[in-house]
Amino acid sequence: MKFAESLPGSFQDFFLNVAGIGRFTRRFFKQLLKPPLEWREVLNQAYQLGYNSLFLVSITGFIIGLVMTLQTKPTMEQFGAESWLPAMVSISIIREIGPVLTALICAGKVGSGIGAELGSMKVSEQIDAMTVSGANAFNYLVVTRVIATTITIPVLVIYADTIALMGSYVGVNIEGDVSPTLFYKQSLDILVYTDVIPPTIKSFFFGFAIGIIGCYKGTTADKGTTGVGRAANSAVVISSLFIFVIDLIAVQLTQLFI
Repeated sequence: MKFAESLPGSFQDFFLNVAGIGRFTRRFFKQLLKPPLEWREVLNQAYQLGYNSLFLVSITGFIIGLVMTLQTKPTMEQFGAESWLPAMVSISIIREIGPVLTALICAGKVGSGIGAELGSMKVSEQIDAMTVSGANAFNYLVVTRVIATTITIPVLVIYADTIALMGSYVGVNIEGDVSPTLFYKQSLDILVYTDVIPPTIKSFFFGFAIGIIGCYKGTTADKGTTGVGRAANSAVVISSLFIFVIDLIAVQLTQLFI
């Protein structure tokens, strides 16, 4: 009996998905090198993805910044280090919490949306119709969406970080009186380029993973409405798992080389 066949069904499905995503990614890069690129559709997708995620990212970012501050403040006060609260919160948000949380939110909203949209097109044979009519369906549907998520997620991460710091400012001032200038000076002066550049770089990989997995699950969806729902759900689960793996690799590389 082969080793793969001895594994539980869920593990077999996982490795099959990883292999399929690998082949799909290779096809993406081959297609990426073949002009023309549908830049108008890329911009349209980037706008739609960013605009539709803005409200959720704003609310989540603000609450995270506020809650982190309120939870940390009593402990910092016990050690007489309350003045370090803005710096500690800003480093935590910008280095780790902001990128990972934003990516997970987008995996749930954007990844499932792409999976459901392309899955519906696959089930209703719209993708086949595009191919028969001579259009490059992979270029128009997949390449544009993957590029759009790759460039949109980092922008949303920076936006979420900013909103989270605003939430932290509100948390600091619930029982205090700190001016905006002093708060942002304490928050930002502590940051160095190693706190900003690595999280920004890894957010590009988060965006790429969300786009490529959403498109893969959508274009390989099974027939019927159940297949579309399963594709959307799988896109979220696998994207979230990939985000944690990418984050782990990024943290290890940062510690090794910076």
